[in-house]
Amino acid sequence: MSGVIFYRKSLALVLCGFFYVGPLTAQAQINNLGSARPNAASSQGATPASGVQEVDGIVAVVNKDVITRGELDARVRQVKADLARQRTQGPPDELLQSQLLQRLITERLLAQEAMRFKVELTEPLLQAAIEDIARRNKVSVAQMRQQVEGSGVTWADYSTLIRQEVLVDRLRQRVVDSTILVTDAEVDAFLREQKARQTGGLLSSAPTAMTAPPPPPPPKPRAMPVQPAVMGLAQILVRVPEDSTETEIKALRNKAQTLLARLRKGESFEALAQASSEGPEASRGGDMGGRLVKDWPDLFLKAVAGVPDGQMSNIFQSGNGFHILKVLGRAGGAPAPEPVAQAAPSPAQGTGIAAPTGPMMVEQTRARHILIKTTAVMSSELAKQRLDQVRERISSGQDSFSDLAKRFSNDSSAPQGGALGWLNPGETVPHFENTMKALKIGEVSQPVQTVFGWHLIVVDERRTQDMAEQYQRNQVRQRLFAQRSAAAFETWLQQVRNQSYIDNRLEKSQRQVKD
Repeated sequence: MSGVIFYRKSLALVLCGFFYVGPLTAQAQINNLGSARPNAASSQGATPASGVQEVDGIVAVVNKDVITRGELDARVRQVKADLARQRTQGPPDELLQSQLLQRLITERLLAQEAMRFKVELTEPLLQAAIEDIARRNKVSVAQMRQQVEGSGVTWADYSTLIRQEVLVDRLRQRVVDSTILVTDAEVDAFLREQKARQTGGLLSSAPTAMTAPPPPPPPKPRAMPVQPAVMGLAQILVRVPEDSTETEIKALRNKAQTLLARLRKGESFEALAQASSEGPEASRGGDMGGRLVKDWPDLFLKAVAGVPDGQMSNIFQSGNGFHILKVLGRAGGAPAPEPVAQAAPSPAQGTGIAAPTGPMMVEQTRARHILIKTTAVMSSELAKQRLDQVRERISSGQDSFSDLAKRFSNDSSAPQGGALGWLNPGETVPHFENTMKALKIGEVSQPVQTVFGWHLIVVDERRTQDMAEQYQRNQVRQRLFAQRSAAAFETWLQQVRNQSYIDNRLEKSQRQVKD
């Protein structure tokens, strides 16, 4: 699978009135993992920072790094300013600090992993990401900067946020995406399930002219419902700190029961999650997003079995604490193992893929490329120099593009002479696509840098095709890929936490005050 094609367009959404990263990105996975309980001192993890004592100014130790009170306070001020702009009531200060410290811990772990995997981000790549965000929001970079600064966020802070997002995205590509494959059979199954959903689960075929229709089957007490392929959940989490006493656990269970009682009396789940949940998604009303059913934890699936859409589960306990889940919606699927009372969810819940309504004429490009990846040994400057030399050999007629791709390219397309096949608009990263679109047939590009490394590109042919059906299939493939990538990244990140030394001093001090 060529790394050029499967690019996650995660830096294109608008949030809170100004330009920000999208909720289904790797950054969202940071948020979703924030409630995972860190080990107090894993025997498998790294040793703590030498000589660190219980002193003012340090709120957490993450392996050999520290998180200071100043860092946490700055993040709290930023989030409070965002909430004020949205006119949204945030959680109590103590809860907000706890949520944001968990996020900072996870960010620090990811930064450490990025260094370990030698994932770097150059200034040209950062600028390309910022230009892409502006382009997708249909403004210039200057206009975007003006709006960002008008919202109270400095351009330097915003650039730092984007740098972190792109680094995490590249880290996810390195450790997770190469392990994920979506087959044609899985795309076919998704589309069949969606069609069955939209027709009430009844797909019939007309009998042939020579065959009489079969007699109707005997009536059944009830039809088997559909087990969804995709499900969205929200949660309210009451965390149970490590080493809690039985009395403390009982008090926290009572707190969860009180919250559930308030929900059943009609209080808003979203508002209560924002005010009381200790999960990192609390600021989003507890919304954890949608994913394939099989990718949700078994404990969650058991809790929501038989729960109608829009309703809440009972309280259940995990290693993190006490949970209350709300089913946001379901779509697609196969017969469920047990009947449930609720009606099938509507396909208009936003989880389906729209079927083509007519021709979709698209200009496709058949192209080849040579990719030199940057590594600890192959610097960005050296990679560009290598491609300059390769391009000179092609331009002079000394070697063909195909032969040099086979010899030098680091991409999986190298054995095919760098051939990428027919490409649709949007299938490659923006810098690659923009360069490719500007080329004439047979013209070799100058070296161009993307998140994957440095490329030479040549266009072999262009054509116009009706891609309506293929577009729908690509949408399904991208959705399944993104869902699996998110779940796999979450699992990988949890393993990183389990193997790390994490000392949450803020949590300890909060417990001491309560005692």
